[in-house]
Amino acid sequence: MGAIGLLLLLGAAAAAATLLGGSLALAAGRTFHLVLGFSAGAVVAVALLDLAPEAVALTGAAGPMLILMAIGFVAYLIADRLLAGRGGQRGHLAAGGFTLHSLMDGLAIGLAFQVSAAAAAIVAAGVIAHDLADGVNTVTSAKSGGASGQAARGWLIADAAAPLAGILLGRLIQLPAHTVGALLALFAGAFLCIGASELIPASRSRHPGLSTTFATVAGAVFVGLAVALAGLAPSR
Repeated sequence: MGAIGLLLLLGAAAAAATLLGGSLALAAGRTFHLVLGFSAGAVVAVALLDLAPEAVALTGAAGPMLILMAIGFVAYLIADRLLAGRGGQRGHLAAGGFTLHSLMDGLAIGLAFQVSAAAAAIVAAGVIAHDLADGVNTVTSAKSGGASGQAARGWLIADAAAPLAGILLGRLIQLPAHTVGALLALFAGAFLCIGASELIPASRSRHPGLSTTFATVAGAVFVGLAVALAGLAPSR
C-alpha cells in the first residue's frame, strides 16, 4: 500500500470511530443523560490527561502552558456567556472546538508520517482510540448548547472529516513544536470549561442520580485508557 493509501485508511478509520460515537449519542433518547455524563468525564479527561501533558512535553514549559490553559478557559467562558440566549450558537461554539481538535489529531498523524509510516500508525491508533468519545462529545456539546439535532449531525460529519483534512495538511506543512503545544494548551482550557461549566451541570440537572456520576467516571476512565495507548506514540 502506498503512502497516500495508508494515510487515507488511517483517516477513514478515525472518521468511522467518530461517526460511531456521534451516532450512538444521537440515538440515545431517554438515556441521553448518561451520554451527557460520559461526555463530561471524557472532555475533562482529554484536557487533563491528554492535551495538557502533551502541550508541556512539546514545549518543555509547564508554567506558560498552564497560563495558556487558563486563557483558553476564560476565553471560552466569555464567548459562551456572550452567546447565551442566542439560539444554538453556544452549541456551535463548543462543537466547533471539538472539530478543530479533530483537525489537530489528523495533523498529528500527517506530521508523524514525516518520521515514518510506523510512527503515523502508532499515533493513529491513539487518535482512533479516543475518536469514539470525540463523536459523543461533539453531539452532546452541540445539543446541550441549544443546537438542533440537524445541526448536531452536521457538526458530527464535519468532525469526522476533520482528521482527513488534518492528515492532508500534515503532508504539506511543518508546524513548530511550540506552536502546536500552545494550541493544545488553549484547547485544554476550553475543554475544561465545556466539561465543568456545561456538560456536568447539564447531565446532573437531567438526572441527578448515581448512574449519571458513574457515567462521568466511565467517560474519564475510557479516555484515560485511550491516552495510555497513545502514550506508546511519539509526541505530536
